[in-house]
Amino acid sequence: MAIILRLSNIQIADGEKYRILSEQHTLRNDTIFANRGNVFSADGSLLATSMSQYEIRMDAFTVDSKVFEKEIRNLATELSKMLGNSASHWEQKIRKARTNKNRYLYITKKLGHNDYIKIKSFPIFNLGMYKGGFIAEQSTVRAHPLGKVAERTIGYDDYRGAPGIEGAYRNYLKGKHGWRLKQKIAQGQWKPINDNNEREPVDGKDIVTTIDINIQDIAHHSLLKQLEYYNAEHGCVVVMETKTGEIKAISNLGRSSVGKYYEKRNYAVYESHEPGSAFKVMSLVAGLESGVIDTNTVVDTGEGKYRMYGRYINDSHRGGYGEISAARALEVSSNIGFARLIEEGFGKEPEKFINILKGMHLNDMLNLAIKGEGKPVIPSPGDEIWSKNALPSIAYGYNLKLTPLQTLTFYNAIANNGEMLKPRFVKEIRTWDKHVEHFEKEVIDSEICSIETIKKVQEILKNVVVRGTGQKLYDENFSMAGKTGTARTEYGNYEEWIKDKRYISSFTGYFPAEDPMYSCIVVVHKPDTKTGFYGADVSGPVFKDIAQKIYTSNHIINTIDNSAPNFASIKNNFDSYYTESNKEFISIPNVKGMAAMDAISLLENIGLKVNLNGEGKVQDQSINAGEKLIKGTTIVLNLI
Repeated sequence: MAIILRLSNIQIADGEKYRILSEQHTLRNDTIFANRGNVFSADGSLLATSMSQYEIRMDAFTVDSKVFEKEIRNLATELSKMLGNSASHWEQKIRKARTNKNRYLYITKKLGHNDYIKIKSFPIFNLGMYKGGFIAEQSTVRAHPLGKVAERTIGYDDYRGAPGIEGAYRNYLKGKHGWRLKQKIAQGQWKPINDNNEREPVDGKDIVTTIDINIQDIAHHSLLKQLEYYNAEHGCVVVMETKTGEIKAISNLGRSSVGKYYEKRNYAVYESHEPGSAFKVMSLVAGLESGVIDTNTVVDTGEGKYRMYGRYINDSHRGGYGEISAARALEVSSNIGFARLIEEGFGKEPEKFINILKGMHLNDMLNLAIKGEGKPVIPSPGDEIWSKNALPSIAYGYNLKLTPLQTLTFYNAIANNGEMLKPRFVKEIRTWDKHVEHFEKEVIDSEICSIETIKKVQEILKNVVVRGTGQKLYDENFSMAGKTGTARTEYGNYEEWIKDKRYISSFTGYFPAEDPMYSCIVVVHKPDTKTGFYGADVSGPVFKDIAQKIYTSNHIINTIDNSAPNFASIKNNFDSYYTESNKEFISIPNVKGMAAMDAISLLENIGLKVNLNGEGKVQDQSINAGEKLIKGTTIVLNLI
């Protein structure tokens, strides 16, 4: 009676509690992970994708003794071929694990799928988990099929902090995980309860970037070559499509402790620094727009050294330029010229100059989707860092900060007749072949200044290359426009800086000069001054190399003759193959005399397996023409 009462109590009074406990121990929801979306270049090349990798271990104790002794040497030999080390090393390692009853012996990790399939077929391992002790643990990793191409901009998966496009568009890429209900069965195994998942996983969407693989390759290698030659600390290149704001290439290379360069930081996006002479273009635009100066306004630069508010300003040209026009001051990049022009024009109302700069969005962040954009700094009168020297210093690019991408955005607006566009890294979001979202060009300002000012500045920037500081870059066959920049950096302690001079060299511009297709900025930090440090010498050649290679490749693509060559032998072979391939076969065809490629295609399409001996055309076939066709049969072709 006591037993019956107790059972009734368990069944009825406490039944629900125990049923819940039972389910907790025997039922579970298994997560089905969604595949993360891919990242593509503008032409469809795969930049980032998810790949399976495997870690292989072995339960050395579970294998039957007879099987173990018979096959251990063969397994060790195969492991030696795939993973290195001698066969005796692997045999000794596995035997020791078996003696020690090691049921989780480490073999290797980071195997791709093909190698996983191969190692799974090795002796002993081919018996599976319980008889062969084969243990494979799968994980998913993010891979970059094209290597280091724009690695910092493409970014990494979430666990790496998700910089770049991977982080900015993670909500599109990550997808939604599914789940399936499983029940625990014998030997600790879990079996699905239903044929269908409780919730199907939804794969992430694909990102199509604006990156052009060919332009990216050109930019990367041109920058790398120059960094190595000048033994510079780091540098970056950005190429932007003028009319759309699309970033076609972005390379950020920093030097490692052993002197090698790699995608260390996204310098183009995050690194705010004093732009130096590159900013003289902004100063000139502000002066022209206000009307206080014109391109023919004369300024006296003296003999190359001028004292202003107790501090000397120097020009790089020994002996100075004397009296020159404002236009010529930009062409030769005169610090004195711009300091005097802006001080004399705006000295009594410095906030007027600053407000014009801010009105052209030079103090605004670009608000990129990519994380880590550096903040621009344009000081105003009354700020802590403002002084009497602030205005003339800003005039030639000091006492303020911009990132390379912010500087390029302004120059691109000059090339684009005043329309300032937001830099864009992504063209569209896709799911398979369906367009989910398309990104159009985003206009920051339709007119940063008057078209009259734009045309004047465009002409001067062209002359910078023709007869100014960028004259070394001039090529009569290809027009470019832009501005050199050479700025001191880390000069707070002047005495220390004199002992170890450090510069930032840059070139910013666009090409072709008459109808710009692309704008580009090249910035190189701390080149070895013994080799060179001027923008025209360090960064200018990178700009020219990129511009000419892009122009040349586009020119070839646009003018190439697409007509196919008329080779009679090729045509006859194709006609023969085409005639045969359109027949309905019930018997073995005659492929003698055919090219091997055509014969393989024909035979495999009708269901035969093909083995080849030799190279060239088919001399003989192991199954004679006319014999009955049996699909799955192997036919051997002898080639000559």
